[in-house]
Amino acid sequence: MKIRILLTFFTALLAGTAMSQNVLDGVYVKEHTVTRQVIPYPYLREADVMWSKRIWRVIDLNEKINLPLRYPLHDATKDRKNLVDVLMDAVTEGSLTAYGYQDDQFTLPITLKEVESRGGARTDTTKMQRPDPPYDEFDTVIVREFSRDNVIGYRVKEDWFFDKQRSVMDVRIIGIAPLIYDRDEFGNVREGNIKKPLFWIYYPEARKLLANAEVFNRQNDAERRSFDDIFQKRLFGSYIYKEANVYDRLISDYRQGLSALLESERIKDDITNFEHDMWEF
Repeated sequence: MKIRILLTFFTALLAGTAMSQNVLDGVYVKEHTVTRQVIPYPYLREADVMWSKRIWRVIDLNEKINLPLRYPLHDATKDRKNLVDVLMDAVTEGSLTAYGYQDDQFTLPITLKEVESRGGARTDTTKMQRPDPPYDEFDTVIVREFSRDNVIGYRVKEDWFFDKQRSVMDVRIIGIAPLIYDRDEFGNVREGNIKKPLFWIYYPEARKLLANAEVFNRQNDAERRSFDDIFQKRLFGSYIYKEANVYDRLISDYRQGLSALLESERIKDDITNFEHDMWEF
C-alpha cells in the first residue's frame, strides 16, 4: 500500500514538472530573433572610398527614443535583456572581449575584474567604535559592488564614407562603450556630472551577439527588433562629441553649452550636405 502511494506521488510530481516545463508564455514559440544570422556588410575596397570622416557620438539613455536600450531592468523578463546586461553577460562568460576605457583602438583587452573596479567595485577597511563599553575601535570591511544600473549612456565610434562603387553614403560602427558618472571613493557622483567610459567593445565582434538579442518594439509586439537592428537602422538619438581633427580634441575643449550642441549639428550637417553635393539635379 505504501509503495503504491509513493508511486502515485512521484508520478504526479513528474507530471506536474513536465507540465510546468511545457508552459508557453504566448501563442507561438519565438524563433526568429534567436536564430537570426548577421547580415554581412557589402564588400568595400579602399579604392572605392573617395571620402570618409570618423566621428564619436553619445547615446543618452534618458532620451525617450533610447529607452529600449535601457530597459528591462535586471531579470524583469525572461525573453529580453537591456544592452548593458547583454554586453556584461558576454564579457563575464568570455564570449566578448572588453578593452580599456581609453582604448578605442582595441589594443589592450581587460578582465571582468578590471571592468568592475572601473565601475566602483572595491573592498575598503574602516574603523568603527563599539556602541557598548569599553567603546573600543575595531576594523570593518566594506564591500562596494559594481551596479549595472549606473550605466547612463553609450559612446559610439563610427566611420562615415562615400562608396563610389555603389554611389551611396554609408556608415560603419567601429566600437561602443558604456558610460557611467565619475564617482568619488564613497560612491557619490562628482560635481559636474562628468561621464566616463566603462570599457570599449569592438562592434564587429559583437554583431552576432546583438543580432540575437531581442529589443522591445513600441508599435508591434510580433515584430521585435534586435540591438543590431537598432544600430544599423539608426533607431536611436545621439549627439556628436568629437570628430577626427589634427588636434585630437573633443568639442568640449573649444565649445561649451549651446555652442557645443550647435557645433555637433554643424558636423552632422556637413556630412549630409556632402552627400547632397555629390548629385546634380
